[in-house]
Amino acid sequence: MNSTYEIELLEAVQVYFQGEKLEALVFILPLGLLSMVFSIWLLTDNPGSFARGVAIPFLILGLLMTTVGGVVGYRTPTQVAKISHTIKNDLQVGVQAETERMFQVNKAWSIYLTIWCIFGIAGLTLRFASHSDFLQGVGIALVFFAGVGLLIDGFAERRTHPYVDQLNANSVIMQT
Repeated sequence: MNSTYEIELLEAVQVYFQGEKLEALVFILPLGLLSMVFSIWLLTDNPGSFARGVAIPFLILGLLMTTVGGVVGYRTPTQVAKISHTIKNDLQVGVQAETERMFQVNKAWSIYLTIWCIFGIAGLTLRFASHSDFLQGVGIALVFFAGVGLLIDGFAERRTHPYVDQLNANSVIMQT
C-alpha cells in the first residue's frame, strides 16, 4: 500500500543527506582547513597585532569548521542507513521520528541566524569603532565568518524544505 510513498521518501532521504554530506566534505571541512593554514601563516609571517587579530578567529573557527565538517560528512552514511532501515521496517515510525528530528533542526535556524548576525555586528563594530589594530583584525575576521555562516546555513536550511515536504506528505497519506 505504501510502497510508492516509501520509495519517494527513501529517495528524499538520499537527496537531503547527500547534500548535507557534500556541503560538509566539499565546503565546510576544506574551508576550515584553509582557515587554519591561513591563521598559521599570519601568526608566523606577519608579526603585527592586526595579523594576530585576524589569525586568532581564523584558527578557532577553522578548528570548529574542520571538526563539524568532518563529523557531519563522515556520520552521514550511518545516519542514512539507520533512517532508511527504520522507514523500510515501519514507515509510520520512520516518518514520525524524522519529522520530529527535522522540526528540531528547523527550529535551530533562528539561533544560527542570530549568532551570525552577532558576529557581523560585533565585527563591524570592532572594525570601525576601535583604534586597536588587534581588535580591527578580529572584527574583519568576524565579518568574514558571519558571511560564511550565513552562506552555509542558507543552503542547509533550503535543503530541508523539500525533505520536510516529503515527510509531511507521507504523514498526511498515512492519516487517511
